[in-house]
Amino acid sequence: MLVSVGYIVIIICIFGGYVLAGGHLAILWQPVEVLMIGGGAIGAFLVGNSSKAIKATLKGLPAVFKETSHSKEVYMELLTLLYEILGKVRKEGLMSIEGDVDDPSSSPIFSKYPSILADHHATEFITDYLRLMVGGNLNALEIESLMDSELETHHQEGEVPIHCVAKLGDGLPAFGIIAAVMGVVHTMESVHLPPTELGMLIAAALVGTFLGILLAYGFVSPLSGKLEHQLHTSTKFFECIKITLLANLNGYSPVLAIEFGRKALFTTERPSFAELEEHVKQSKS
Repeated sequence: MLVSVGYIVIIICIFGGYVLAGGHLAILWQPVEVLMIGGGAIGAFLVGNSSKAIKATLKGLPAVFKETSHSKEVYMELLTLLYEILGKVRKEGLMSIEGDVDDPSSSPIFSKYPSILADHHATEFITDYLRLMVGGNLNALEIESLMDSELETHHQEGEVPIHCVAKLGDGLPAFGIIAAVMGVVHTMESVHLPPTELGMLIAAALVGTFLGILLAYGFVSPLSGKLEHQLHTSTKFFECIKITLLANLNGYSPVLAIEFGRKALFTTERPSFAELEEHVKQSKS
């Protein structure tokens, strides 16, 4: 939503200011310039990235137009789910959650938290490490090391579309200059035309530079910042799970374990102790 609003503000302010200054919008409509800039940028994007990076970028871009799903309410559901799972382990032993881990969609506990169950990666992360805990062959340090490796891989994969979009944005001004130069070349070979027509050709050529810079810094490059923010938010979600499970492995009770996880959250999404306690109590009723 904010991305769309931002784009609207950019368009209104830049083009509106141009009109207020006495400019004519018609001269800015240069489809050939757009073809050269856009086509050149897309071609360079295909040349400079692997098929895996291209797919990751195309898959990640639609997410920038959506607000993050990791709200305070979702974090409270996550921590309450972990509390129930760890509470069951504490009361009935590790083997009691084997069914929940093997088939979370049929689990009475997981089914109470559809927003978590709908997140395939989060559910898989939780069940994978609970499964290792049930196996009982790894200690807390070994599981922590494995978690760190998986989170590092998650972060590296998330950075791929960020770098791709950033490089695409960096290249757009250069393609705008190329389009402008091509327009100047066309103007120079048309010196036999009247001054009025030459002026129109020069104006059309300069539009290429304008479009390249506008597309780069107004539309494309900001997306890399948005993707980076979403990556950090996603990573924090997994870190919360990691810290909660490790706290329990190190002997802390479920109540203290979810408190460890709560403290790891960003303050903007972190529920208060009382809010989380109330949510846990409601889940029991």
